[in-house]
Amino acid sequence: MNHDLNRQTGDPNTSKTPNMRFDDIPQPASPVTLAALKVAEAYCSPSLVNHSVRSYLWAAAYGVLHQIPFDVDLLYVSALLHDLGLVSSFDSHALPFEEAGGHVAWVFGAGAGWSSARCGRAAGIIVRHMRDEVGPEVDAEGHLLQVATSLDISGRDAEKWPTELRLEVLDRIPRLVLGEEFLRCFEEQARRKPDSSAATAVRSGIADRIMANPLDREVNHPTA
Repeated sequence: MNHDLNRQTGDPNTSKTPNMRFDDIPQPASPVTLAALKVAEAYCSPSLVNHSVRSYLWAAAYGVLHQIPFDVDLLYVSALLHDLGLVSSFDSHALPFEEAGGHVAWVFGAGAGWSSARCGRAAGIIVRHMRDEVGPEVDAEGHLLQVATSLDISGRDAEKWPTELRLEVLDRIPRLVLGEEFLRCFEEQARRKPDSSAATAVRSGIADRIMANPLDREVNHPTA
């Protein structure tokens, strides 16, 4: 299959409107994406499942809004599996959680019949979401997952998504207890793996950023 056929681009008119809505976000429904959701639901808590789903939604919406072409299935699978390295079944005693999650994504892709190169792409996207910023011209899906997870965890650059869209996504896919749970996971990773990216995030004050996430205020005060 030529996966370039599955790359989604932003419409020049849609990308500039402040009125993008939930139903404007590309919604994947291929067998591989349904399988990725099934895996996430089997191993992740409800808060982490919702975080993973929202990460795809934020990423895909950002791609459309900012006219960044992306591969829908590749982005969805990477988003749904990106935090599996935080759960006990896949947590590595030595590897950073994103590297462990990347390995899971590689195995998942192989089971889905993806080529080795495509499996490697999914793994790389997951690893890079915790690394230095990557430009969309280098790795579109990696860039989109980075900006999406930064929004969902700490509220970074929330104004780059329309307010109405943010409220609709948060209403349909609630945050539950994500902040508390995610911080516990990162603090545990930092304790056991002090050289990991999670430990760096903890030392840099991620707890404060999570607590100050404007998305949580939007959930509590949607009309503010």
